[in-house]
Amino acid sequence: QVQLVESGGGLVQSGGSLRLSCAASGGTIFKINTMGWFRQAPGKERELVATATDGGSTIYADFVKGRFTISRDNAKKTAYLQMKSLKPEDTALYYCMGVVVLTPSSNEYHYWGQGTQVTVSS
Repeated sequence: QVQLVESGGGLVQSGGSLRLSCAASGGTIFKINTMGWFRQAPGKERELVATATDGGSTIYADFVKGRFTISRDNAKKTAYLQMKSLKPEDTALYYCMGVVVLTPSSNEYHYWGQGTQVTVSS
């Protein structure tokens, strides 16, 4: 069974930085087409933060452009989210998502991590 495990969350002051990591493991993973970060604040819906394909194409939500950077290490099956200039409104549970191909002939499957909490104090 494929698992995505996030790490790197924590408490930081406004203007500070954090780096989140998401490592995929378990099962048989042929490739991971897309890895991404989503977040969900209390009382709000889950929203996209950033995604990155295995070819290096990235997408960012407008509210993080210029502050967050997504990257991947395909060999390690790991994605990162470097967050700078953090604001209190960035406080949320951050989830990792992976679009995984298990074998060369299989379909894509979406997997989610359990989330890592990011809290930004003012």
